[in-house]
Amino acid sequence: MSASEQTNFVESTPRAERIAQLNDQLRTTGVGGRIMVTRSVRALSQFNTAELVAALSRYDRFDPDNDPHGERDFGDLDLAGAELLWKIDYYDKELVWGSPDPADPNVTTRVLTVMLAEEY
Repeated sequence: MSASEQTNFVESTPRAERIAQLNDQLRTTGVGGRIMVTRSVRALSQFNTAELVAALSRYDRFDPDNDPHGERDFGDLDLAGAELLWKIDYYDKELVWGSPDPADPNVTTRVLTVMLAEEY
């Protein structure tokens, strides 16, 4: 997204929807942040990175229980014989503090973490 496209996006889209769209971009394409997978998930005997990426990109089971703010930042998957959870957190660009504004990709690094349900 160019700087002018980002400015137009920020000015024309409601805040929660901006965050949701940026979260969707990371979840479906891997662009706009980082995707982390815990050691426990990677150690599953049936774990396959390509299957995880495909499952994340297809995920669309958002509802008021797992998405009360409409930001599409949390979900669950049954994959590799295990119940997995994923969540997106918002950090500053240096990954030291929380983001000052998760709706602004210029000041936010998104981190999507995939973990076993019992790790949450």
